[in-house]
Amino acid sequence: MAESCVIVKISIVTAFPDLVRNCVSSSVLGRGIEAGKLDVSVIDLRDYGIGSYRQVDDYSFGGGGMVLMAGPLEAALDAVADREGRFVAAPSPQGTPLCQETVEDFYRAARLKRLIIVCGHYEGLDERFAERNVDAEFSLGDFVITGGELPAAILTDAVARLVSGVVGKDEAVKNDSFFSGMLDYPHYTRPAEFGGDKAPDVLLGGDHEAIKAFRLGESVRRTVARRPDVIARAGIMPWMKRGVYVIEVHYPVLDKNGAKCTTSITGLDVHDIARACRTYGIKKYIIVTPIAEQRAMAKRIAEHWTEGYGAEFNPDRSEAMRLIKTCPSIESAVSWITEREHTAPFTLATTAKMRDDASHWTSVKRRMLESGSPAVLLFGTGSGLHDEALSNASAVMAPISGGVDGYNHLSVRSAAGIVLDRFFGFR
Repeated sequence: MAESCVIVKISIVTAFPDLVRNCVSSSVLGRGIEAGKLDVSVIDLRDYGIGSYRQVDDYSFGGGGMVLMAGPLEAALDAVADREGRFVAAPSPQGTPLCQETVEDFYRAARLKRLIIVCGHYEGLDERFAERNVDAEFSLGDFVITGGELPAAILTDAVARLVSGVVGKDEAVKNDSFFSGMLDYPHYTRPAEFGGDKAPDVLLGGDHEAIKAFRLGESVRRTVARRPDVIARAGIMPWMKRGVYVIEVHYPVLDKNGAKCTTSITGLDVHDIARACRTYGIKKYIIVTPIAEQRAMAKRIAEHWTEGYGAEFNPDRSEAMRLIKTCPSIESAVSWITEREHTAPFTLATTAKMRDDASHWTSVKRRMLESGSPAVLLFGTGSGLHDEALSNASAVMAPISGGVDGYNHLSVRSAAGIVLDRFFGFR
């Protein structure tokens, strides 16, 4: 969220200023302007028109409708701010679809420079003006409306909501649909019963933890049902009802010839996976190997950073290394997690080889979220998990693909980082 001392400055250039003034002067936007949180101005393009008729448009070369002329548009921009002090946006059917992430990009631009939104009309803007002056085009969707005034007002409203103090409570903004990745939960007000339909009892009971759990669950349910595509870019950790665990498997895995084997622990993997786990909120990073000496080595690596000089020298690394636990088998690790979480986990196995039973990561992400169970992500070392491990998993994720020439030989620490970000990274 923005600091309270930052005033976001927005100017809207339009040939129809009254359409915009009514939108930006009322409700939340109007109060934000009155409170000095926003500086929003509406610029009448006709003030920079040509001749006694203040002409701002002309016929399109080659036939067609009317086009806004480059001269008046550029003169209006120059009167508002010089080139170094402005960021120019234009609504356009050819623009980038507007979503929460792009709104936040415009918000950041408006904090650094004056955001000027140029409203097209008729057939749009002279292309020479756009090429010389417009920094970003945006679209409300795959449809066409009569002018850019409504999109400009919508962008202004969406940006204004991100300014601290405009909405009232910053927490209300964070709970909105899309801001944190999921759709908003349903809301109810008096009366408690309307037309025979009652508001959920949990909302009337006063148990704040129960209310929070209900709302998180409803956000998940709505998003899965209505907009499953949104989950692909959402970090789902805040909506997981139980903990998430990472298991680095050293047996049973494959050697380069496809035979079952046991691999050795490496310090690089231990360090990098532990740090990734701490970054994405993983409850425990479990290293599975049946070899007691290898488990002891992993403990020594962790203890160097969690005890004595190592912990004092690098407290951040110490935090990550405290997540490490060792187990002799996948079964014992899953059993420990089941006991800790009081229910069996959803286990996701990763692989570098495509299988008929593998699912795309977005599908698995939805399933993991819907399960309501603790989650376990299995990462194989060597040449990947053996069928024995894959066949016992709740789901198998299709391989990570670079999309170039089929080369797919990531280290386990690289694969773990990519998967954790896809599932739990914030956007």
